[in-house]
Amino acid sequence: MISERLDALVGEMVDKGIQFEDAVHEFEKRFIARVLGHCDGSLTKTADTLGIHRNTLTRKMGEYKLRKRA
Repeated sequence: MISERLDALVGEMVDKGIQFEDAVHEFEKRFIARVLGHCDGSLTKTADTLGIHRNTLTRKMGEYKLRKRA
């Protein structure tokens, strides 16, 4: 089911001329924000869940202007 939804979304993005880099950045931003919320703003838990280093998470949060919840 998720494969079909993703395939439809990718098809729509291609039809609309969305650039690959823009699509990747938007997906990454939303994915990080969702996991960050799921982890109640804990950077350590978020980084562990995402499988990335905490410094990488912090850098990406700055890049995407994401803030941890208070």
